[in-house]
Amino acid sequence: MTVPSIRKALDAITFDGPVIGQDHDGYDRYRRIWNGIADRRPAAIVRARGVEDVRKAVGLAADLGALLAVRCGGHSLPGLSTCDDGIVLDLSLINDVVVDKAAGIADVGGGALLGDLDAAGARAGLVTPAGVVSHTGVAGLTLGGGMGWLSRRFGLTIDNLLGAEVVTADGRVIWASAESEPELFWALRGGGGNFGVVTRFRFRMHEFGPIIVGCWTYAAADHERVLLGFDQLSAAAPREMTTNFSFAPSVITVTACWSGNADGAASAVAPFGRLAAPMSGGFGEMPYITLQKRHDEAMAWGMRHYSKGGFLGKIDVSTIARMNEIIATAPATGTDIYILQLGGAITDIDEHATPYSGRAASYYWITNALWDRQADDARYIDWGRKAAKSLAAISLKGNYVNEQADHGKDVAEKAYGAEKYLKLARLKARYDPTNLFRLNQNIEPRAT
Repeated sequence: MTVPSIRKALDAITFDGPVIGQDHDGYDRYRRIWNGIADRRPAAIVRARGVEDVRKAVGLAADLGALLAVRCGGHSLPGLSTCDDGIVLDLSLINDVVVDKAAGIADVGGGALLGDLDAAGARAGLVTPAGVVSHTGVAGLTLGGGMGWLSRRFGLTIDNLLGAEVVTADGRVIWASAESEPELFWALRGGGGNFGVVTRFRFRMHEFGPIIVGCWTYAAADHERVLLGFDQLSAAAPREMTTNFSFAPSVITVTACWSGNADGAASAVAPFGRLAAPMSGGFGEMPYITLQKRHDEAMAWGMRHYSKGGFLGKIDVSTIARMNEIIATAPATGTDIYILQLGGAITDIDEHATPYSGRAASYYWITNALWDRQADDARYIDWGRKAAKSLAAISLKGNYVNEQADHGKDVAEKAYGAEKYLKLARLKARYDPTNLFRLNQNIEPRAT
């Protein structure tokens, strides 16, 4: 399918939203996604304004056999929210968030960002647990699982999903929930974008009090003492507490976030500032929205990103030694190992209740490489791949599909395990038998 033929077919359809072709003044701006490595040139970008625009774009791509990339926040690490010579379906104009405070529910457009959801919730004194970078898309994060500062207290984002409006490959508009299309609802909670385009999510929201955040930096030379103490304190922490650390070439940054009754905050948070002699740090109250934006600049649009993740059951002496070996080989800037504490409410849901496959883990790790020059691609990517392979060798089975810089059939199979992958593949055959939605961590349709 050629670019001119795709554009001609699009021109024959009336969309409520704009269609950005390669001759449009804003084409270079609208084709960009978060990861600067993915520099691709789609035939056109359809900026959908509603469900009908989505249906038309999906139907046209299916009829033409054209590549279809679905984009919300554009944060796909492998660059799967864009493509060369195909159609990008941009949902960013479908970004409304409507909060029913009395019911504790939010209806969220398929193109909304976490910042949109956080801001609407904050105005009502409510929250839905989500990720930790506010310019991430709600859709991509949710469909993979969704973990962040409040997951130990309120569960993953998918654990708070009540329903979703989905445009399927054959153009149907389906409401999936526990009561309606329950198998599709199961698949959406961790199965990625394989089953259709979600144009609206309905989330449960929670009341919560002040957020107390402590953050300290320690010399990387103190890594064993700091990280063994971190693990000991984290293992004993209540669900109101979530901790993480970043292990970079010269410094370890430890963060402890408390979201429970403020009376218990100081005694819970302060010990994380005494793991060794801190170089800097302290703790105090922080607005939740500020916390959610804490990593925004570091994870800025246009940087070149290579990150991969996995699950750990514990942080012991051998694990710390492995991390230290990895960091010792890292480029001096733009690299780290990021560890987020899990457990708590995440473990309340049965492992087989959703495709997400990390409920038994104590921690989630990500090896991060961020740089800005194309000339440095090989050096940073090589380190990222070796670092992730080294940590994966001591990790639990399963993985998180949202944070895998490489893609392919083996990524999805390893993420879900054989039993869940087979169930997902059979559902894929029911809802997308031709694999129209294949620009993702793809699950191949399997009829039997």
